[in-house]
Amino acid sequence: MRLLTKSAVAALMLTLAAGSYAAGHAAHAATPKDILVMAYVIDDLISLDPAEIYEFSSSEYQANVYDHLVVLDVKDTSKILNRVAESWTIGDDGKTWTFKIRSGIKFQSGNELTAEDAAFSLQRYVMLDKSPAFILGQFGLTKENAKEKIRAKDASTLEVELDKAYAPSFFLNCLTYVSSIVDKKLVMSHEKDGDMGNGWLKTHYAGSGPFFLKDWKPNQSLILETNQHYWNGVPKIKRVLIKNVTESATQQLLLQKGDVDIARNVTGDQLTALEGDKNVKMESASKATLWYLGFSMKNQYLSKPEVRKALKYLVDYDGLAKTLFKGVGKPHQTILPEGQLGASDEMPYKLDVAKAKELLKQAGLENGFSVTMDTTNKTETMELAQAIQSTWAQAGVKLEIKPADNKQTLTRYRARQHDIYIGQWGSDYQDPHSNAEGYATNADNSDNAKNKLLAWRNSWFVPDLTKEVYAARDEKDNAKRVEMYGDIQKKVLDDGPYLIMFQQIETAAVNKNVDGFVVGPTFDLNLYHDVVKH
Repeated sequence: MRLLTKSAVAALMLTLAAGSYAAGHAAHAATPKDILVMAYVIDDLISLDPAEIYEFSSSEYQANVYDHLVVLDVKDTSKILNRVAESWTIGDDGKTWTFKIRSGIKFQSGNELTAEDAAFSLQRYVMLDKSPAFILGQFGLTKENAKEKIRAKDASTLEVELDKAYAPSFFLNCLTYVSSIVDKKLVMSHEKDGDMGNGWLKTHYAGSGPFFLKDWKPNQSLILETNQHYWNGVPKIKRVLIKNVTESATQQLLLQKGDVDIARNVTGDQLTALEGDKNVKMESASKATLWYLGFSMKNQYLSKPEVRKALKYLVDYDGLAKTLFKGVGKPHQTILPEGQLGASDEMPYKLDVAKAKELLKQAGLENGFSVTMDTTNKTETMELAQAIQSTWAQAGVKLEIKPADNKQTLTRYRARQHDIYIGQWGSDYQDPHSNAEGYATNADNSDNAKNKLLAWRNSWFVPDLTKEVYAARDEKDNAKRVEMYGDIQKKVLDDGPYLIMFQQIETAAVNKNVDGFVVGPTFDLNLYHDVVKH
């Protein structure tokens, strides 16, 4: 693969500028018709190696340049679609999976994609042991056994042997994130010191997707070129240019000037202003990320169920949805985000100060109490904390906000040194087990426990509920699985040490002449394949 030289990138930038200028002094200029230009914060791009990718921007990059064994249906994430895998079957033992690899797919290098590439790609996730490795590690796959358990039986047959039988939907949902297929011959030709090509693939490309990497300048830009031989339909657009633009106001200006086609991070006043622009339309989707408060059960007040319930009646969900969370979040109160298998839309809590006071009186706290909240000093988090502080005060609850940077607040939270923690929790993969395990499993409440997820951090000891979560994970009947997750969500909503408030919404501001850009339920379902410019 040939990357663009510095001079070539400069020429492209000049072409784009010229395209905008050539529109003359019209009110709304235009980018070149065959190039999609986006303003997007991509400063979290650390590595371009699929076996290392774990950030929002890199997950989106991966989805548009690599083919996966299977993918989620953007329109209905309870459904799994085949991609590189033409079909799959499960053995009688319930733990041996056989994937038939689609023929006729070629990598950008020209090499043919085979089951050997698929096996190598899955092995790399496990053996390199980077951030996403744990997703496959849940199935008993280790550095020591990966080559034995993940094997190519022939050029078109991939076999994966798990340590036991799991719910098929659980394993497949995990594969939608960790099954990008890389070109084994190309990657291994760049191996150094047994790194399976990781050092090279951090900044290069070895895939077969609808686009391929042309150039990446960290914290500046990312350029993708269309794969003119893509097996599943060649994209209409010829190139995608993503500019790293960190300021929301700057993104708005670039979009309205016509220097970009899509602004990806506009919020607040900028979003409101763009909603009134006839040349702009909004594309939105709910993401699998929740805003919540974690209540430490070590706290003498928060350990009382009446107090936790009272605090849930002291948040102005509707008011915040119309102000601070306009365009970026919507009220949500259960542990499974909308769009996941079995997610409940139950929302029993609303701002009701009288109800909250009644519950506090039942807890013997009719005069209220004082409590602290560890809060990251990001503007949006501080503003939410202050809004909560205001409504809690109406019932006599004195909330002291303790601002610090994210690293400090997380460190305290993970060490169980908080009263209340405010933050976000996003699913690691689009399966209900990711959140159910995080919020509802803690069978060992000791300080040296292995499972240090949210229930443990908040000292919520729930051995019986933990068993229910893992039983739901392994349930093979999807209808029964949905029912089990409904019961788990209800128990956490009623008794859990959490105040879940909002589900994140991603909103992209798009030039009205651009169609086909997909804002999906996860960042690895934000897709460019169908983009057309009129």
